[in-house]
Amino acid sequence: MGPYPDLTAEYEVETVAPPDHDYSVNAATAVMANQVADENEALKIQRALHRPMFAFVASVLLNSLTASTMMYPKFLSDLLLSGSGLVQVSRTLCLCQGFFVSSLGASSFMLLSAMAFDLYLSICHPMHYAVLLTPAKVVLMLLLCWMLPAILVGASTLLASRLPLCRVQLNRAYCDISSFLSLSCSGAEAQLSGIYSRLIATATVFLPAAFVLFSYFRILFICLWRSRSFSSKALQTCLPHLLVLLNHSISIIVNLLLRRLQGDGESDSTLIISILMMIVPTVLKPVVYGLKLKEVFTHVKRLLSCRRGS
Repeated sequence: MGPYPDLTAEYEVETVAPPDHDYSVNAATAVMANQVADENEALKIQRALHRPMFAFVASVLLNSLTASTMMYPKFLSDLLLSGSGLVQVSRTLCLCQGFFVSSLGASSFMLLSAMAFDLYLSICHPMHYAVLLTPAKVVLMLLLCWMLPAILVGASTLLASRLPLCRVQLNRAYCDISSFLSLSCSGAEAQLSGIYSRLIATATVFLPAAFVLFSYFRILFICLWRSRSFSSKALQTCLPHLLVLLNHSISIIVNLLLRRLQGDGESDSTLIISILMMIVPTVLKPVVYGLKLKEVFTHVKRLLSCRRGS
């Protein structure tokens, strides 16, 4: 089974802040950030976890922590400072936030596809794993997962920055490139930006998600022909990745359905979905990987017990 045991400052964009000032988000953010930091530290100091899968897990957790850092402080400040429920955001700041939100979201899907490829090689081709996935190839895959979405979304952000705006209100808790494009005036440049954004989504979200599903179907097929012990360990290792993929996929599908059904208009349901898309994935990932991957969970408990003892 290989190594496994088992998104010109003259414009202003208004975003709508949530009506309820739920300050418990602050505590949840701190707990999640501490958990991500503990898990990454455990991955760093434990030599037993220096394997490709755990390098990918550490990257996914870093992606979650970076997304939280880009969104939560602004979100919490909007909760504290907004009086009328509307928060004014400059065009530049909205585009900057949109760049990080969109690129990190696409990067998370590519990281999940890299993890699926790693699992596929380990379970379906264990004898050739060390040759097919060398440390240099792992580093190359990680660079591709982080840099490709940043470059593609960066170009989309530049195209969006040139568009004139006909509307200034977003019924969302944060800015993203697709929502920013919905504010622009219709025209050839807006259509070009929209087509380019769809191509980016296809290349960095839908294709990686399809590859993940293909890989896990192949793994399931192999497990059907192996022993019960082998199948149990393989499926237990795949379960956390499937849960995270399912969480991201449901968020993307619901968001796309809302955009299609509502057109250019946005309702309160859009605001609620945007809050859930911001909070749930970033909190769920460290919880899933911390509780379901036994090696990470064991070393995190050991790390926390050592801290209490000191």
